[in-house]
Amino acid sequence: MSDSNRSEGFSQVIEMQNVTWRRDGKVVLDGIDWQVAPGENWALFGLNGSGKTTLLNMINGYIWPTTGTISVLGHKYGEVDVREMRKSIGWVSSSLQQRIHASEKVQDLVVSGKFASIGLYEKPSSEDFDRAEALMHQLRCGHLLDRTYQTCSQGEQQKLLIARALMAEPKLLILDEAANGLDFISKEGLLDSIQELAVQPDAPHMIYVTHHTEEIVPAFAKTLLLRRGEVFMQGNTKELFRGDTLSDFFELPVDVTWRNDRAWLSRK
Repeated sequence: MSDSNRSEGFSQVIEMQNVTWRRDGKVVLDGIDWQVAPGENWALFGLNGSGKTTLLNMINGYIWPTTGTISVLGHKYGEVDVREMRKSIGWVSSSLQQRIHASEKVQDLVVSGKFASIGLYEKPSSEDFDRAEALMHQLRCGHLLDRTYQTCSQGEQQKLLIARALMAEPKLLILDEAANGLDFISKEGLLDSIQELAVQPDAPHMIYVTHHTEEIVPAFAKTLLLRRGEVFMQGNTKELFRGDTLSDFFELPVDVTWRNDRAWLSRK
């Protein structure tokens, strides 16, 4: 990743103004205003069905707002080739995991991220493989070299997919429910790697999408709370993740305990 990832000449990484999306007469997103400034990492937090995936599809240019405007990395959608834009956006999601060939060598999988392909069809250079190996070591999965994807644990597979996304040197990296389905040890290992990645000076801007407060590591100092397709609140994570605010958000009385700079929920 180049040092320019966090110093590009755009005023906002993401800028959504009054974004609404309707499908079959139903309002899925309603009046979304959201700005991600250079140097910021955000968590996108909401329950299942809150509109998180729709919002991500808009950021990636797969669907267009019914009303409102979207700019990503300084480019206004509708005035830019979104296929080119996607080369600057890494998106790691569970749906991608299901498309990986089980017998693929892990270093081939990581290198394929440079070419945005599922499977390796181009002829990579030795430098590509050196970079893939360096990224794997950075994410604490360098010991997996020469293994096949199917022999790796789910947590290891997630780290490999993050390394794959980083091969393309994205300016924006979206981690969509990255820890979903992991056991405690695998989840903590993955979250440690994400925290370490996020604080690197040449790291991309990062969005972490989840419905579990305790997954939001300190690097994600800003959070957008999304509820029923609307922005419930947004701002500093530590100010939002309080018992009174989240009780209102969940419409259920909850307590919040902060440990190791992460918020843990319990019912009152």
